Amino acid sequence: MNSLLIVGADKLGAIPDRLSELGFSDIMHISGRKVKMVHREIPENIDLVLVLTDFINHNVSSKLKERAKEKAIPVCYAKRSWCSIYKALSTCNEVCEQCPLLEKAR
Repeated sequence: MNSLLIVGADKLGAIPDRLSELGFSDIMHISGRKVKMVHREIPENIDLVLVLTDFINHNVSSKLKERAKEKAIPVCYAKRSWCSIYKALSTCNEVCEQCPLLEKAR
């Protein structure tokens, strides 16, 4: 698992750097605040979706969840803090066995 789509928040700060340290090489970001984001599709090469819950339009979150389920892409939810993101990624039940966090724990 190496590609990640982050949905939510206007700015990510050092989050992408920390995620790349965990093994995510392809990180995309969509702010998810605007109503028009409801019509955005999940790109084909995405392995995991991370939703930052404190900075996202509710309808965007619902549609994103539906689209991810259709494509069998796992979705993790977290607040926009590194502690919350790390915890969500390491405890997400839907994350596949190839996740860099699970490999480090073994």
